[in-house]
Amino acid sequence: QVQLVESGGGLVQAGGSLRLSCVASGRPFSSYTMGWFRQAPGKEREFVAAISWSGRNTYYADSVKGRFTTSRDNAKNTVSLQMNTLKPEDTAVYSCAARDSRGFSAATVTRGLEYDYWGQGTQVTVSS
Repeated sequence: QVQLVESGGGLVQAGGSLRLSCVASGRPFSSYTMGWFRQAPGKEREFVAAISWSGRNTYYADSVKGRFTTSRDNAKNTVSLQMNTLKPEDTAVYSCAARDSRGFSAATVTRGLEYDYWGQGTQVTVSS
């Protein structure tokens, strides 16, 4: 079992920045591929970003590419999502997720069903 706890959400003006963190506890963190997803009210959950177990590989949704960066520190069991140039359409609940596999491909890391553990989420609100 892995427990995931996100933090860092909040209210920010358009053009601003936020940094989300996700701390994992339980099984060895370095075994997991980590992903970030978001869900806005009335919308489906969507993929945001993913990072491989080593941190060497990342993948981003087109909507956030160039603005968001994900990173991880396996020694601290933490994965982060740096969000810059935020837009009102980025408003959503952001959740981190852990996939119990070191395999990394766009076809798998973008699918929520591929992940085994989820955090509760943190609200990000971007005002215009």
